[in-house]
Amino acid sequence: MASVTSLSDSVQQHLASALTATRPEAAGADPLLRRSDRADYQANGILALAKKAKANPRELAAEVVSHITTGDLIADVEVSGPGFLNITIGDRAITANLAARYADDTGRLGVPRSEHPGTTVIDYAQPNVAKEMHVGHLRSAVIGDSVRQILEFAGETVVRRHHIGDWGTQFGMLIQYLDEHPHELDHKDAEVSGEEAMSNLDRLYKAARKKFDADEEFKTRARRRVVDLQAGDPHTLAMWQKFVDESKIYFFSVFEKLDMDVRDPDIVGESGYNDMLAETCRLLEESGVAVRSEGALCVFFEDIKGPDGNQVPLIVQKSDGGYGYAATDLSAIRDRVFGLKANTLLYVVDARQSLHFKMVFETARRAGWLNEDVTAQQLAFGTVLGKDGKPFKTREGETVRLVDLLDEAIDRASAVVREKAQDLSEEEIAERGAQVGIGAVKYADLSTSANRDYKFDLDQMVSLNGDTSVYLQYAYARIQSILRKAGDTRPAARPELALAPAERALGLHVDAFAETVAEAAREYAPHKLTAYLYQLASLYTSFYDKCPVLKAETPEQVENRLFLCDVTARTLHRGMALLGIRTPERL
Repeated sequence: MASVTSLSDSVQQHLASALTATRPEAAGADPLLRRSDRADYQANGILALAKKAKANPRELAAEVVSHITTGDLIADVEVSGPGFLNITIGDRAITANLAARYADDTGRLGVPRSEHPGTTVIDYAQPNVAKEMHVGHLRSAVIGDSVRQILEFAGETVVRRHHIGDWGTQFGMLIQYLDEHPHELDHKDAEVSGEEAMSNLDRLYKAARKKFDADEEFKTRARRRVVDLQAGDPHTLAMWQKFVDESKIYFFSVFEKLDMDVRDPDIVGESGYNDMLAETCRLLEESGVAVRSEGALCVFFEDIKGPDGNQVPLIVQKSDGGYGYAATDLSAIRDRVFGLKANTLLYVVDARQSLHFKMVFETARRAGWLNEDVTAQQLAFGTVLGKDGKPFKTREGETVRLVDLLDEAIDRASAVVREKAQDLSEEEIAERGAQVGIGAVKYADLSTSANRDYKFDLDQMVSLNGDTSVYLQYAYARIQSILRKAGDTRPAARPELALAPAERALGLHVDAFAETVAEAAREYAPHKLTAYLYQLASLYTSFYDKCPVLKAETPEQVENRLFLCDVTARTLHRGMALLGIRTPERL
């Protein structure tokens, strides 16, 4: 089905034509159309136009109005204040436009795809091999997955990359220990859970660390094993692969609990760029972008200086010949630009790494790998805080394990579902509890602008009141209940009917879904979508309170209000899915 032109776009086109008819030189001028509490829309662009033309803004506004034909779309337009236009949309146009969206059997609700899609590589959800995921890993995964889904829905070609930490000196210690204790990672069962996999790795790491610290001969052997690993020794690589595979069992179990689709081919860790590191350094040195300083290969920046006033370099290769994170990140940029043909590189990474990425991106620009046609951006996110406003820790001061946090959210949500459940089995309560709990965690994260810190408060997150995913899920489930109770009476749009104020407000907001998705995609801003969905649920609640649905005055009004219910539910369902949140049919 073709996309549906939104009401605001249709009004915008009418205003643009009227502006051009009034003043030909105004062709292409923006009417600056906005939603308004004084009318359905307000256009403020005439003020700037009048100033440019040295005309009286109210007189110019009145002249523009004379070129606007009122009818089904624009029911009324009047000049207000110093030269604003207050515009009221016709009820028929609201219902007819929603009916066109409702008729879209693709599930897109008439939302258009981008006219100029490109290829975006999004780097998110980056856990470390042989280490447990903690609360600090939550935001990259949740924000990244939502942005990925929003971009895909908008029409962008999206390539996922999970840049896991799977290389480094600690692997020499682990591999040597496992080589000397080969049965440490053997499993009695054919199937092993993610929790068990990480428990085995954690136990192995502690034992290896203890031996490394206490046994000088073992320490020497472990360091030699690092050299073997970097040189590509087959046996050492096979041992390393065992750690990676064991960790992936755990990663996938956590991502599954987060209700995230993470695919193995998309996991390209630090090791994936090893073969490119030497060439990356050669290209940077030969081009003069990087220079040798005290034996290390460095890139210097005029505006980045340390406390002593000296320039702080980006170290690409260490003086001992080892490669730093910068070499890997720059090699990844080369691969993504020249191999994956990306137009945009998006990194969902902690704000504390902003300086590193600023230096990496500038280095890539100097090398010519990034330019006007290929851009890189860090979508920096803030810290998860406890209720006390300090970084989220356990009572013992330890970093909170992500699995523990998710399990607690599911337990809290299950209690809420059980309290409200009327005819759900224990199995259904458990399923809904997981959907509500994980949804609550995701929504709390996504409803905050990514670059801000936020407080992790489970009591608030699973509340049925306020700006929570549970409130939105409950609104969706309530609509489904109404549709079931309607029996054989089906939703049907009735454009000939007049709309009550609550119906108008709901309909106009539903119609704004497409522009909200476009804005969220353009700005990589899931919080814009959460704000829209919360207002949608709030407007639906107001509609539900003021406009009887099944007991409406006429059969036609029942059908039309059922239609408003259903198109709202579909919008909630689609919008929540873009956030990675489920909408249960019953709660």
